[in-house]
Amino acid sequence: MGDVAASVLVFGSSCAVLVVEIVALRLLAPYFGLTLETSTLVIGLALAAIAAGAWLGGRWADGHDARGLLGRLLYISGAVVAATPFLVRGAGSVPDSGLLLPVTTACIVVPGALLSAMTPMVTKLRLATLEQTGSVVGRLSGIGTAGAITGTVVTGFVLISTVPVTWIMVGLGVLLAAGGVATEVHSRRAVAAATAAGVLLVGAGGALLLPSGCDYETTYHCAVVQADPDREGGLSLVLDNLRHSYVDVGDPEYLEFSYVKALAAATEASYPAGEAIDAHHLGGGGLTLPRWLATTRPGTTSTVSEIDPGVVEVDEERLGLETGPDLEVRVEDARTGLDAIDDDSRDLVVGDAFGGVSVPWHLTTVEVLGEVRRVLGDDGLYAANLIDYPPLGFARAEVETLGAVFDHVALAATPASVRNESGGNLVALASDAPIDTAAWQEALDARDVGWQVIEGAELDAWVGDSPVLTDDYAPVDQLLTPYPSARAVSG
Repeated sequence: MGDVAASVLVFGSSCAVLVVEIVALRLLAPYFGLTLETSTLVIGLALAAIAAGAWLGGRWADGHDARGLLGRLLYISGAVVAATPFLVRGAGSVPDSGLLLPVTTACIVVPGALLSAMTPMVTKLRLATLEQTGSVVGRLSGIGTAGAITGTVVTGFVLISTVPVTWIMVGLGVLLAAGGVATEVHSRRAVAAATAAGVLLVGAGGALLLPSGCDYETTYHCAVVQADPDREGGLSLVLDNLRHSYVDVGDPEYLEFSYVKALAAATEASYPAGEAIDAHHLGGGGLTLPRWLATTRPGTTSTVSEIDPGVVEVDEERLGLETGPDLEVRVEDARTGLDAIDDDSRDLVVGDAFGGVSVPWHLTTVEVLGEVRRVLGDDGLYAANLIDYPPLGFARAEVETLGAVFDHVALAATPASVRNESGGNLVALASDAPIDTAAWQEALDARDVGWQVIEGAELDAWVGDSPVLTDDYAPVDQLLTPYPSARAVSG
């Protein structure tokens, strides 16, 4: 094997392993959350695959003719990689099946191990004498590391932001399979090359014909818009199998989700009916609440920080969103977006951003809440949508953190959640001005939400000895109870 061919194989295979690893994080986030545990799982599986592949590759190189194996490793890996988004989403769509973890493991470990076996096998082919061992091993090891770095940087900074996840994996699978064909041809294995080419053509055709299951593949999500069969004009925005928003295109005053009703009730209890306010929203989704504010409080101005430009595109193309001077949507991270908001300029800030199934940790801490407090006026209100399940470790810690920043805090949740017996969505309010909890409860009852408002000593007892979250200590992923099923998560 020539030096150039060896370098290309080692560089490309190492690059592909890291592409698969990073994209796997995106594919798994909807089901396991975009958490430290998810990252640890994927990185651990990838490292295990690399270790197993290096060991197996060395064994195979000593016991077989490596030239006859390299092509097979590439096109088998390519087939698995191309099928990965369809297999993972298919397993994730079957609730309580237990399929997702083993399918994901196979989709990471199989191509990772086979591709990692390439380096020791190519190294064996390049070793002509023992005197060359150090230089050959060192050079190919360096080339493999350079390939891994390239795969990481290109995927993280270029591919994820420009190409749908499905097509990243399908395209990579096709490239790997094509590399297998080229390797077979280079090794003068005509029959094997023809077989591999046939598999490549069939696989590529199948990938083109298979539905991705997404109406849109955005930078962060697989987005689907579902029509409500029971309500004309009712549309649900589903992001990665989770209902994030419900919008009635013809009637923005209609609210479907209980937590959105709770946020609306908090606004009704805090500001005179019909009075225009200045609001800022951390997270957009289907922009249900900003539309409701614009309709029920003419003259209200809302700015929205939404990190995913694809979600904004879906809002405009499918959910009837019309932006203008009174409703500005900014494509930006919700925390960094606060930097552009003037001091004391907002009456209401709404926290409704989710990364997968959890609030991103950097939007939960004392430091970011200090920024929220900065942009609020003296009577301003912060309203946060939270999700957790017993023992509600994250929700209780976030309420404790709100109390460390604001003078007054109140919580609305189902009675079962107040008793720590159940969970789901909870809404917390925080302000330096007293919160009219009686008016909030009355507004909730008028909307037939069935939630209970607590404050003061009762809320303190509910919070218990929960920690305050800071930028230096925010174990949100560990505190958050695993999400049991697909439900509403944002508005």
